[in-house]
Amino acid sequence: MRRRGVTVLLGALLTALLSIGVLGAPVPYVVLGPGPTVDTLGQEDGKEVIQVTGRETSTSAGQLRLTTVGVQPNVKLRAAIQGWLSDDQAVVPRELVYPPGETREEVEQRNAEDFQVSQTSAETAALRELGYEVQVVVKTVAADGPAAGVLQPGDVVTSVDGEPVPLASRLTELIRSKPAGTALRIGYTRDGAARTGTITSREQDGRPRIGIEIEQQQPHPFTLSFDLKDIGGPSAGLMFALGIIDKLTPDDLTGGQIIAGTGTIDDTGQVGPIGGIPQKLVGAKEAGATAFLVPAANCAEAVRNRQPDLPLVKVGSLDEALTALETLRSGGEPTHC
Repeated sequence: MRRRGVTVLLGALLTALLSIGVLGAPVPYVVLGPGPTVDTLGQEDGKEVIQVTGRETSTSAGQLRLTTVGVQPNVKLRAAIQGWLSDDQAVVPRELVYPPGETREEVEQRNAEDFQVSQTSAETAALRELGYEVQVVVKTVAADGPAAGVLQPGDVVTSVDGEPVPLASRLTELIRSKPAGTALRIGYTRDGAARTGTITSREQDGRPRIGIEIEQQQPHPFTLSFDLKDIGGPSAGLMFALGIIDKLTPDDLTGGQIIAGTGTIDDTGQVGPIGGIPQKLVGAKEAGATAFLVPAANCAEAVRNRQPDLPLVKVGSLDEALTALETLRSGGEPTHC
């Protein structure tokens, strides 16, 4: 009996040791959890998140909080099991976050670049909302290109065949909407004077072109900058745009409430979908948010993962977000998911 008992004991000990080894083994997954939330109207590390120089800014009684997802990149089986059992975390295959052939550093660099682009688009969209229009300015004209002799560097392109050109991307769309060899009536200003010229597009690299390089400018008598580190991806665009507008207008967009949200934004103010809605909702709830702005395309997922007493407000554009905030301030019911 003694020998049999020792055998059972040794077997149990061996099994436990093997279990410990297995639980400590790395697995090809990452764990997603609620990340930090940041008030775009406030400060991080003692510095304003949105900084305005050359103009007075207003203050807000509430908050506009962007939301993030935390990623555990190196996961062992024990952490994966804990993530699977958690209501606040998600366990996903590693390649969904770190694609094969890309290092973790390369992915983080791309996320940092996307974050910078989101800030630029937020600035463009917000300033357009405030009346600061974009100018599509000619940088260079190819000496042997179709536009030679018509356009010059410094010209501001305003229309193509009568269609307005509010953004650089729209100019490209209008030129490509007609086959190469089409005579295009180009409206532009030079030294403040409106002019019109005809340019016949030419195929280059398989696409119609007119032989100019352009840049997008948005003149305004102040400067904007952002100071926020260790966050990546494009999903803060909407909350940055709202933060800019709140600071540059006398109205308090928050009405004293804590409003959280997420969503990409483009130069036209359109709000796009993002990932990590379940984790962002948890982060918003923990931050005390009283409403959450959800991109329209994410509404179904948000409803499946809703948090108690956290209304889900559906937004498809910057204008819709501003309307929703106005409705919340007045005590009304915005459009919910």
